[in-house]
Amino acid sequence: MKNFGMLHVYTGTGKGKTSAALGLALRAIGHGARVIMICFMKGDATYGEARAFHFLPNFTLKQMGRDSFVNFRNPDPIDVKMAQDAWEEGKRVLLNHETDVLILDEINLAMAKNLIDTKKVVSFLHNYRKNTEVVCTGREAPAELIDEADLVTDMQEVKHYFTLKNITIRDGIDH
Repeated sequence: MKNFGMLHVYTGTGKGKTSAALGLALRAIGHGARVIMICFMKGDATYGEARAFHFLPNFTLKQMGRDSFVNFRNPDPIDVKMAQDAWEEGKRVLLNHETDVLILDEINLAMAKNLIDTKKVVSFLHNYRKNTEVVCTGREAPAELIDEADLVTDMQEVKHYFTLKNITIRDGIDH
């Protein structure tokens, strides 16, 4: 695709980082681009994007995390391995030029919590993204990634119905 190769970072405490990445994916697909989304921590097959991707042409979703929360204070070795495997898959996709847009969903948090090495990720993305648009999502984006990025959006929570109205996760909106 023409002029692809930018690095996007969607981070912050607010809702909408993955949703923004999916919006970009939808727009890219509309222009004939191929999109691969690798989910670092969202292995639950009931997520809306996991159910919907089958309906989108040129969109591949690879869920590579467990379907439960990661204990970041004391991560289970399987969570570390899964995050590292997800990153290896992302590298493989970039090296083989398999897609026009690569979304690395929740990679920011995987780096921030030391499940994968930030310096190695940033160096690889600097050297190998070439003609692939790369989108990194998740809270706590490391400063090195932000410095490397061409676009950074910091989504900040102003108010949220979870806390205001004690509303739980709603399928189709939050999950």
